[in-house]
Amino acid sequence: MRYELYYQPSIQGRGEFVRLPLEDAGADYVDVARDPSFGRPGIMKFLEDQSLQHPPFAPPFLKAGKLLISQTANILQFLGPRLGLVPKNEATRLWANQLQLTIADWLYEAGQTHHPIANVLYYEEQSTEGKKRGAHFAANRIPKFLGYFERILKVNIKAGDFLLGKRVAYVDLSLFQMIEGLRYAFPKTMERLEPQHPLVIALHDRIKARPRIAAYLSSPRRLAFNQQGIFRHYPEMEEE
Repeated sequence: MRYELYYQPSIQGRGEFVRLPLEDAGADYVDVARDPSFGRPGIMKFLEDQSLQHPPFAPPFLKAGKLLISQTANILQFLGPRLGLVPKNEATRLWANQLQLTIADWLYEAGQTHHPIANVLYYEEQSTEGKKRGAHFAANRIPKFLGYFERILKVNIKAGDFLLGKRVAYVDLSLFQMIEGLRYAFPKTMERLEPQHPLVIALHDRIKARPRIAAYLSSPRRLAFNQQGIFRHYPEMEEE
């Protein structure tokens, strides 16, 4: 099957959490908004199509045959077994989805640091509130989430090197992306916290070294972090 991923063309954003598993699995997919040769119909066609029975609310969404699937965790729950990135048994798949939804909560909080009042306002219109929110996120929430995933890996240490055990799963790729994004957005905080969470960082490094991921990261398909994405760097958020 050839998958069609619909997301914004200029940012990593939530779409990156879908791209990484597709890249790691060597899946046949097209990143529609970045591929003008595909003759793309455009994201808005799906968002505004009144005839769709199950319309997406916002990107990312994935077209797989006749299916149109939105919400990042939902897409990954669909792709996981098809890409060999989650075990087949139901209990483990539910656990993987639970971890992915926890990462989604973490990602949402990261985004709210620069949009604490409203997403329609520029950061400069809410920077005072953003500085307060960012400082709280850096001081309290980043270590809380890192500690949670470190604890899971510590419990798992005899079972394997990944969150679900011996084999890599899509949630490992998502945790890798969180670490990458937080290093960009909160570099001082991550430099301070990483030594306290060695298993999380070791997992990040294992993912980064996977051949297809390494090839993707060094390719033009991997966009750089920027000030329009969900991870944004504002130095004032890490001021003492």
